[in-house]
Amino acid sequence: MALRYKYYDMKYQTKDFGISTPPDLRMWMGVLGWCGRAVDALADRLTLQGFEHDVFNMSDLYAANNQDVLFDSAILGALISSCDFIYITTDSTGFPQMRVIDGQHATGIIDPTTNMLKEGYAVLEFDEYDRPEIEVHCIPGAIVIYEKGRESYTVPNAAPYPLLAPVIYRPDATRPFGHSRISRACMDIVQSAVRTAKRSEIAAEFYSFPQKYILGMSEDAERMDTWKASMASMLRIDKDEDNDKPSVGQFQAAAQTPHAEQLRMFAGLFAGETGLTLDDLGFPSQNPSSSEAIRASHETLRLIARKAQRTLGTGILNAGYLAACVRDKQPYLRREISRTRLLWEPIFEPDVTALSGIGDAVQKIQTSFPDYFTEDKLKELTGI
Repeated sequence: MALRYKYYDMKYQTKDFGISTPPDLRMWMGVLGWCGRAVDALADRLTLQGFEHDVFNMSDLYAANNQDVLFDSAILGALISSCDFIYITTDSTGFPQMRVIDGQHATGIIDPTTNMLKEGYAVLEFDEYDRPEIEVHCIPGAIVIYEKGRESYTVPNAAPYPLLAPVIYRPDATRPFGHSRISRACMDIVQSAVRTAKRSEIAAEFYSFPQKYILGMSEDAERMDTWKASMASMLRIDKDEDNDKPSVGQFQAAAQTPHAEQLRMFAGLFAGETGLTLDDLGFPSQNPSSSEAIRASHETLRLIARKAQRTLGTGILNAGYLAACVRDKQPYLRREISRTRLLWEPIFEPDVTALSGIGDAVQKIQTSFPDYFTEDKLKELTGI
């Protein structure tokens, strides 16, 4: 997980093969922000609108816990590390408080049926040396708190599950804690692309100042400064006593085109791996696309976002359910939230053309099925 965060924060170290890099430049490391772009492009399209059939009034619970930051932080962390956790505790008045803990500092034993934890552990605070200061052991009905330098103590609660709800991105039977958006293929492609960009930068230096040569120079001739020889607009080389003169030439400079084409190739590989387009990675198309063409080119990203809404939404519902148990001091049955579902903003905001098409379709459907489209249904469809 720490490695994924390094790629997202562009703090990774690229391996240099040491073949074409001069010794003085082997310690120079370039970076590319493609991994961060792959995560942000998906996270920015996952915006929670509200809840339907909200039997436990989760909307108020999340609204009181700064839901905009809470949702964005949980979703972003889950996309990077495959799993984040929402930790539920109470304030001085007994009202539930929620905070996001990244997957590096929390873990647990998961129930694959409900995606709830059977038992959980998390580190809440660290000291200046990155050593745990406050740790919690979450079990059904209680939280055992370990503070550095103090005896552990237990805080009971009414929840039938540990107050640590995992928010998971793309889980499966083999990996119940999910998969990261930054896959091994993404990291390998970025490494190759960074090396290509580095070789391009080195080649640009030789392209700007091509190497020159002089043949037939007398051994007794005065040595000239190489930098002055490169920058001077005119050089004077006299004949020797035998009336011979040296010949001056220049090596052909390496072209930059192969590096640009190779970088574009890696961009295509990365786009195919993440569902993005070359425009998203900084390689704009020659002709501007229409709104329909842009949406069609992002069809893979739309399907990925739909899948993410389902898997991430389960964790958000579980956290709201646990917070409701704490608020009401009642061990509610989890099946009571089976009808509650999350309402998300449209993945692609409709433009004027799309709204016009939606309006025609709504009018035709309403003619055959009056009052089918309510205000809530239209908001879910259009986002307005």
